[in-house]
Order: sequence, then C-alpha cells, then structure tokens
Amino acid sequence: MSDPDANTMTGAQALVGTLADHGVKACFANPGTSEMHLVTALDGEPRIRSVLCLFEGVATGAADGYARVAGTPAMTLLHLGAGYLNGGANIHNAGRANSPMINVIGDHAVPHLKYDAPLTSDIVGLAGPNSRWIKSANKVEETGSLAAAAYAASFGPKPGPVSLLLPADSAWLEGGKLGERLPQPRLRQVPEARIQDAAATIADASNPVIVMNGTALTEAGLQAAARLKAAGIRILTDTFYGKMRRGAGVFAPERMQYFAEGAMDDLSGSDLMILVGTGAPVAFFAYPGKPSLLVPEGCAVLDLGDASTDSAETLKALADTMNANDAAPVAPLDLPEAPTGDLTAQSVGKSLARHMPEDALVSDDGVSNGLLSYLPTQKAQPHDWMMLTGGAIGQGMPLALGAAIAAPDRKVICLSGDGAGMYTNQALWSMAREGADVTTIVFVNHSYRILNIELYRTGAGNPGPTAQNMLSIGGPDIDWVQLSTSLGVPAVEATTAEAFDAALEEAIAAPGPRLIAAVVPG
Repeated sequence: MSDPDANTMTGAQALVGTLADHGVKACFANPGTSEMHLVTALDGEPRIRSVLCLFEGVATGAADGYARVAGTPAMTLLHLGAGYLNGGANIHNAGRANSPMINVIGDHAVPHLKYDAPLTSDIVGLAGPNSRWIKSANKVEETGSLAAAAYAASFGPKPGPVSLLLPADSAWLEGGKLGERLPQPRLRQVPEARIQDAAATIADASNPVIVMNGTALTEAGLQAAARLKAAGIRILTDTFYGKMRRGAGVFAPERMQYFAEGAMDDLSGSDLMILVGTGAPVAFFAYPGKPSLLVPEGCAVLDLGDASTDSAETLKALADTMNANDAAPVAPLDLPEAPTGDLTAQSVGKSLARHMPEDALVSDDGVSNGLLSYLPTQKAQPHDWMMLTGGAIGQGMPLALGAAIAAPDRKVICLSGDGAGMYTNQALWSMAREGADVTTIVFVNHSYRILNIELYRTGAGNPGPTAQNMLSIGGPDIDWVQLSTSLGVPAVEATTAEAFDAALEEAIAAPGPRLIAAVVPG
C-alpha cells in the first residue's frame, strides 16, 4: 500500500494498512454497499490476498482454516449484522478451536443509524457473545488503533475470533492514521510450583489420565506426551480438536469417546484426571438417564490450564519434573492394501491412508463417517488432522479452502458428509477461482445419518413418515458431480472401493481442486 499523507488517508486505508503491518496476509470477504471503501482499500494493499466467498459462512470457515494452519489470523469482511449472522456458525466453530480471527463488520454511517434503515441491527448485541473482543470505530481517527487492538486481542488471553465494526463514514472519511504495531501476545506458562504440585499428586494416583488439547497436539507436545505415557499416565485428546499432528512416527494418543456412556465406561477406574489446555470433558448433548459431565465418580480433577496456556510446554515441564525420560513407542509407516468390493467409509479410509502425501492437511466434517476414515490413517504418512470443533456442520469445505490459502505447497483433503456439504458448497466455487489444491471427498448417503443415530439414542420414539422425511435428504437426490462441476471443480462419482481408490489417486496427483462423490451405505 502506498503511504498516503495522514490527512488524506481514509479510515478504511488505515484499518487495512494496520492489519497488513501486523502481518495479516489474507482476507475472506463477502462485502456489501457499506464496505465499498474497504474493498478499494484492499485493492491498494498488495500484502493482503483477498478471496471472494459467495456466502459469509464460507468466509468465516476459511478464516478458521487459515488460522489453524498459519497460526495467525486472517481478516473477514462481512456486511452488517445480517452478514455476521450468516457467518456465525463457523465463527462459533472457530471459537471452539481457539482460532484467532479478525471479523471486520461494515455498518451504516453513524448519522444514518438513527433512521432505522432496513439493514440496521444491533451488531454489538448480535456479535458480542461470539467475540473475544468487540469494538466499533465510530471515529475515523480510531480505525488504525482499533485494528491494531483487534489483532492483539485475537491472540488472547484465550485466542479466538474478535469483531471490529467499521461504520461507512469512518471508512470513507479522511483523517485515518495507521495504528501503532502491537506485540503478539503469547500463551501463558503454568507456574513451576503448580507443575511440581501436579507431579506429586500424580505420583499418589493409581490410574491417572491426561486429557489434552491446544499446542499439546503439535509434534513437540506429543513428544512430551509420549514421555508421560511411558511413565504410566494414560493420554487422551478431547473428542474434537482444532489440529493435531499424526501418522507414522508420531505418538498417537487415544481420543475421548463421543457418546457419553462409552466415554464413562472407557474412563472407569480413573482416579485422577489432569486437564492440559482444555476443560473438563462434557457430553455433546444431554440424554435421558446419562451423565453430562464425563468424569467418573471418585475421580479427582487437576486443572493445569485451559486454552490460554501453552499446553505443549506444560507437558514438557511435567515430564521433566517427573524425570520421565523414556518415550512410548510410535508406529512405523504401514499402508494398507488396495480395498476391494463395496464402497464403505472404512474402505475410503484405507484408500486415504494409501494415497495421502506427506504433510497433507485433512479437514474432517465427515460426521458419522469421519471416524471410520480417521482410524485407518493412523499409520499413514505424517499429516495434520483438523476437526469440527464446535459441532456446527458445514465447516469442512470452507476450512479446507482457508488451509489451502495458508499452505499452498501442501495438499489439502476435505472429508464432508453430503448433508454437511450442502451448508457451504459455495466454497467449491472459491476453490476453483483461487486454484486451491483441495481434494474433497463427499460421503453420499442422502441422509442426515448422525440424526438417525441420535433419534434412537434420545429415546424420541420410532420415526413415522414425517420424522423420516426430516432426516433424509434424498428425493430428489443431490447430484454432487453436476453440482461441483457447475461451480468449477472437476468431479467424479465412485460406487465401488476399486473405483474410489483409482479416483483418489488421480485427484491427489492433480494440482488444484477435485471432488469425489463417494456413494456409501445409508
């Protein structure tokens, strides 16, 4: 960006320039009239790559994927309160993943607000509960300084989405000033005395278990976890996490089970639960006669810090204090044979393990089919796996888009249910436009299969015709090949394990976006 005189710099230029000065390199945008001066400011800022998204939920999901891979926030550009609400589900997911994200929300000019125009809304009231920090730049002179504050706030104390409102007049008026560059806040360190007390408590326990998340799931954190595993401590991750390194040669922790009764059975006998980079585990939903808090009776809970702490460093400090110098073994590379016969989620997982390149990034929104692809890839080439942290489906394709923008030299693989994919299939268009190197696998069963499972588990009764129709997305069946092709992404359908394996090998070898419609049992 050219450096206009302070008296001629608009508020929009000050905001965009300040974010670029802080290292923001991507903007995922769905702008409207009130954001036109922000659009032109981005046009003059070559340090920020602007990506048009056809739906705000794609923009916010992509910013989440970008942050999970890059470790720094992207900017989104959203159109007033309605645009924010359209993007809200994936902002929720990003918050649960503790992904830094800067949502710039255009607003009406301050003098125009009193007239209650059709798109007027209480944006602070709408966005506030889902934002770690929220401010409105009601004066042009504030735009740069508030942009700097938003960048810093996205890192914490607990990283996550922040919201900066920019009224249209603050964007178009001259008099903006670049904000002073603020240091990036770091995750907190757990005090040494607390680590020592924890080591002593663990030594007195019979069956301790660590539940971990955050930086504990990086390669360095997993190396420390392997030392604690060798010292006799069971190691679990949360059921869903933002990103974890896994594959051949990487320590593989167990994963907290999804269903409450399974998790409680699995944890039975544990007398000490140590929380590292996370909170106490809870069931995703309440069920009649089943527990909400997934801590066995008689099991003490030891809190070693939430997502605002450096959980990898916590594990390392704990292993050092306990003199845990040996490490649990790790599995070598072990690729399955080519699957044959009917196409199932398990055979998809085997093909994925066979063809996944080293350092791939996997975006998992496979819902009921995701676990069956997750397990076979444990001994595949080392890779990173990203999950649906907040439970709002429709994250997979946008997350993959953002990951591909953050790491254009790495192959991205998206796993999506067909129901989940229909929430944000517009992401395919952005993938095509940007040449994003994403292979998308859609599990096609024409059903919200997870809801059929949940219908049984909640005891809601036997489904009649109305209930069955509410849980089915067939009739008409969605043609994913035609849909994907119409959005610019080449696609094929596979109905057998052999056909899928060949299609996946071809898609991964090709640069740019590809889609495979994997027809699996309903």
